[in-house]
Order: sequence, then structure tokens, then C-alpha cells
Amino acid sequence: MIEFKNVSKRFGSDLSLDQISLTIEDGTAFGLLGSNGAGKSTLLRLLSGIYKADEGEVLIDEASVYDNIQVKSDMFFINDETVQYQNMTIVELKNHYKIYYRNFNEEVFKRLIDVTKLPTDKKMSTFSKGMKRQAVFIIGLSSGTKYLLMDEAFDGLDPAMRIIVKRILVDEMLDRKLTLILSSHNLKEVNDICDHVALLHEGKLLFSKDLESVYERFHKIQVAFSRDYSVEDFEGLSIVQSEKIGSVLTMGVRGDIEEIKTYLSHFRPILLEEIPLTLEEIFIYEMEANGYDANGIDH
Repeated sequence: MIEFKNVSKRFGSDLSLDQISLTIEDGTAFGLLGSNGAGKSTLLRLLSGIYKADEGEVLIDEASVYDNIQVKSDMFFINDETVQYQNMTIVELKNHYKIYYRNFNEEVFKRLIDVTKLPTDKKMSTFSKGMKRQAVFIIGLSSGTKYLLMDEAFDGLDPAMRIIVKRILVDEMLDRKLTLILSSHNLKEVNDICDHVALLHEGKLLFSKDLESVYERFHKIQVAFSRDYSVEDFEGLSIVQSEKIGSVLTMGVRGDIEEIKTYLSHFRPILLEEIPLTLEEIFIYEMEANGYDANGIDH
């Protein structure tokens, strides 16, 4: 189990993470959501032991991560930069990492090379950004670690390769109970893979929940009446966002769906239906519910 206990991290006078307390269970596919500068990359670098927390503790199975070789040998971090691998072929990169990862799996490496069709005899400086991401992804999965950390997991991958990578990740999670922690701006990708998500904003943790309960927290309602009601008339609802087009009012509402429908039924609606929410809409509703302006945030 991974634990962040009241963790803060500063860079000079800038507070990147502010009193983060978070638990990630083993075997979880955990997605980190948040806009640029929210603290996602900092959190992953603390977890991988690259950074040391200024306050609090980062633990795996109750052991501190920072400066702990044994703990760090059980994780592989795919960050959002690949410049350090430029002068290696992917085979040379594999041989480099085999020194540090005792469970490195040559069979997995060969299988993933066959799937991605990456050249094994060319320097990675000749690779495109997407190919470099694929190469490091192959090394990460082949390392046989218990934890795989991915920062901006699908950045630079074309649509076909995104599908392949997602399938490989799901297979690995099922085959060896891999714990996956990834950050991404692409909420659809997170929705497709993860069973648990956390939302960071300006260094603060707004929530950490299993994905099913996240969808249960907010609801998108379309409603119309014979009278001209506005959102101000529904004081009994926790409305986080609304839009009215003609006589149809669309609302993002927090709470129990049956209680919401029962409340609205007292106004005798001629239309009352729930519309499926996207994870992006939930992101926006959570921001609004926590008092932040979601307009202009990169989703």
C-alpha cells in the first residue's frame, strides 16, 4: 500500500503540494487528474524517490521511499521527458536497466518489441516523440516491478498505439497484479483504464475516490416545465452548474439521484431525465463545487 501522510513540497517560495494525504491500494489502476501546475508530476516524483518531501511522509508498505534502494527497485517511473536516453538503442537501454531490476523479463521485452515494431538497432535520437515513449514504456513493463508510474501517460502516442498500450497495461494488471499510477490530461484515457481517481488543483487534493462513487456523486439533469422556472427556484438542490436553452434547463447537481428526482417532481415537470456524465464534466463539477472557476482550465 502507498501512503502520503500530510505531504508538502516547496520549490523556493512556491508551494507545489500542500498537506497531501492519500492512500493507494495495491493492484489499483490509479489516475491523477488536474490542470497544468496542479502538482501531479511533483507527486509522482515524490513517490518515485526523486524528490524528498519538505513535510510529511511518503511510504510504501510503511517503509519510507526516499533514499530507499530496496523500495525503489519495486517501481518504474516513466516521466514526461526522454532526452536522457538519446544516445542508446532500445537494446542498450534494456541492458542498462537490467542491472537495476532483478525481475527484468526478457520474454515480455521481446513480445512488446514485436507488438510495437520498434527498431532495435537505431539510436533513440532518431525516434519520434511517440516512439521514445513507446520504448521507455516497453522497458517499464519489462522491468517486472510491482508499481508502474506514468507521467502524462499517453502523450505523443498516435491513436492506434494508445489502444495497444492500454491493452498491454490491462493485461499486465490482470497477469501480475501490477499497480498503475498515471497522470494524464486525457480524461477519456483515465476513464478507460483506471478504477480510482484523484483530483489535484493548485497543490491541494480535492478528492480521491473509486471511479464508480465519483459518477454517483454528480448527476446531469435535463428538465422542462410548463411554467418559467430558473435555477434560483430550486433552493433545495445543490446545483454546481446550469444552462438554459429555450424551455429546457440542464443542470449539474450534487447528491442522491432519487432524492433529486423526487424534489423536482414537486414542480410538475413535463420533462425530467438524467443524462450520462463524462469524466470531464465531473472534473468541472468538482472544481465548481469546491469553489474554483473551471473556465479556461485545460481538461
